[in-house]
Amino acid sequence: MSVSVDYFDELFAENDDPWAFRTRWYEQRKRDLTLAALPRQRYERVFEPGCANGELSLRLAQRCDEIVCMDMSTRAVELARQRLAPFPRATVLEGRLPEDWPVGSFDLIVVSEWAYYLAPEQFARVIERLVASLTANGAVLACHWLHPIEGCPMVGREAHALLDEQLKMHRTLRHEEKDFLLEMWSKQPGGIDLDEQVLDAAS
Repeated sequence: MSVSVDYFDELFAENDDPWAFRTRWYEQRKRDLTLAALPRQRYERVFEPGCANGELSLRLAQRCDEIVCMDMSTRAVELARQRLAPFPRATVLEGRLPEDWPVGSFDLIVVSEWAYYLAPEQFARVIERLVASLTANGAVLACHWLHPIEGCPMVGREAHALLDEQLKMHRTLRHEEKDFLLEMWSKQPGGIDLDEQVLDAAS
């Protein structure tokens, strides 16, 4: 059984930053590593479900033309909208997956620190929607805490195993530490995008 929306509403009712995204060095460093893992300097359209209060969303918005974020907590949505106010092509939706999937396609979908709140069968349906909404050169970046969390149906490693099994895409990056796992899958097998000047110099 997945964790209910009431759990997250209660967290945000007591604290605008319940996981200390802004203040904990662990979170700041992990956010930096997540952004550094992206092989492209800029993306056209990004989807970040489970955006919470928008700390990672803010950094992603600086790397794309358009970003769509989603959270099922009303307060989290309010906070993320405030955080992303300087970006006119940033949209924050209230909804839950997989039922409230946004329209359109994305060249990057970020699954960060929320998959273990879903039961495996529900996350499997989410992965189906992920695949269906990716562009021809689309990619999925996932990052999750590896230790058990009380009340969660899965641990991070199980969520990543489901992604690897069902995405059927090229895994282009894997970074594991004691506490978290960061992986990326892409429809294309290429690595870092090289700019035209580098390509010209190499030719």
